[in-house]
Amino acid sequence: MPNISSWIDAHARFNPEKLAIVDPQQSYSYAQLAAGIATNARVLKHQLRVGRGDRVAYLGLNGIEFISLLFACARLGAIFVPLNWRLETPEYDYMLADASPKVFIVTDDFKSQVETLNAAHPDCRFVLQDSSDVDQNWPCLHTLQQAADASEDSHNAHVDLHAPVLIVYTSGTTGHPKGAVLTQQALFYNALNSQHMHNMSCSDTILTVLPMFHVGGLNIQTLPALYVGATVILHARFQPQHTLATIHTQKPSLTVLVPATLNAILALPQWHTTDLSSLRSITSGSSIVPPSLIEVVAKRGLPVQQVYGLTETSPIAVYQTAEQATTKFNSTGLPALHCQMKLVGEDNIKVADGQVGRILIKGPNVLFEYWGNPQATAEALNNGWFDTGDLGHLGPDGHLVVDDRVKDMIISGGENIYPAELEAHLHGLDGVLEAAVVGRQDSRWGETPVAIVVLEQSSLLDKDTILKSFAGQLARFKHPSEVIFLPTLPRNVMGKVQKFLLREMV
Repeated sequence: MPNISSWIDAHARFNPEKLAIVDPQQSYSYAQLAAGIATNARVLKHQLRVGRGDRVAYLGLNGIEFISLLFACARLGAIFVPLNWRLETPEYDYMLADASPKVFIVTDDFKSQVETLNAAHPDCRFVLQDSSDVDQNWPCLHTLQQAADASEDSHNAHVDLHAPVLIVYTSGTTGHPKGAVLTQQALFYNALNSQHMHNMSCSDTILTVLPMFHVGGLNIQTLPALYVGATVILHARFQPQHTLATIHTQKPSLTVLVPATLNAILALPQWHTTDLSSLRSITSGSSIVPPSLIEVVAKRGLPVQQVYGLTETSPIAVYQTAEQATTKFNSTGLPALHCQMKLVGEDNIKVADGQVGRILIKGPNVLFEYWGNPQATAEALNNGWFDTGDLGHLGPDGHLVVDDRVKDMIISGGENIYPAELEAHLHGLDGVLEAAVVGRQDSRWGETPVAIVVLEQSSLLDKDTILKSFAGQLARFKHPSEVIFLPTLPRNVMGKVQKFLLREMV
């Protein structure tokens, strides 16, 4: 297989009129999607001078153009960098500086958030996806597409599955996000894992409501569906009522909902009356899925297939089949078809069955590296084994049970939040002596961050001032839900903050 864009070309040959993607604005057959990918590849190569290894950043809601640009990058051997549209301007500034994209494509919705960064990144071409505004500093992708010369080539030679194709930013333990680099091979084997997990075929219709800047929204079902030649119904963003209405009217067979989005749907009165008969199952993950949630869905005759993985594993690493999901509410499943898993102790030696150990994953779906961060790469990978930082044990049937996280990451509404990022902000406030952030269980979001702050003796800071200080600096979903003042933070004899005591306190 030369590269993953050949998936779409092949389906366009076999079944050109088959619907590939449906979104609220338009529908693309596989033939139309293949043509759009070729046009975008020509624009990137000949008009925007994107070559092998160059990065193309993207900021926008879910849409057909997102998918088309990703495959166009794959065709050229370039690297697609989807950015989280929930972030704030300083966070985009950091990622642009880190990835050094040659092109940054932005939808109209987000131009105002990043236009001040244009001058700060002179080597990056800022492009609006589609706009009626004439702006000499912002060429329009739609205009470039119309001007593309169909006689020009849309490929680069010798681009194969070993080429990196995605940089997905995942929050970092040092306070800055890290760019996980995924190869085309990783996406291919992840698609094979998904195909096996979901028994997915070209007759399926997939409903995607999660944001595709995360591997959960992009890779658990969306790209695998395009690999097998299925149809993807694409929502720009998650809206509970819209999701249920689509299930009722457009009859998808599969969808992915993290616990927070699933809870939002279950809270609607329409949940009890919506026709769910088209769905074969609902897939859920990103945080531990409460058995009580699975039981509520099961009462409507639907299994909840649990999946475990991280950005660094593309993400599918461990999962249940639909048959297993009906009886094993408390486990996450078995290692994926193309994955290995082992549980190790502090000595990195495999633990006995039933004992708790750190979860390590190995397979062709594991990240290639952290972009520009060899130290973090070396710490995460050991002879191809990726250290997830999570703890788990094997049940008597060999199924993985995820117990806890070694790292302090908080998962709120399916979003990863690293306390170090919030703590760095708090330590930058005048009047804060020290601070720590921990997660607190929340019935709606799973967890929310809580800030524990020690003030300098003369400080006049109050809770409202501290909470408001996050506005415009960090994404809204990262903001603490509460601030608690303490005279000191609990520490061990080595001076390390004892966060387990803070978690118990909150």
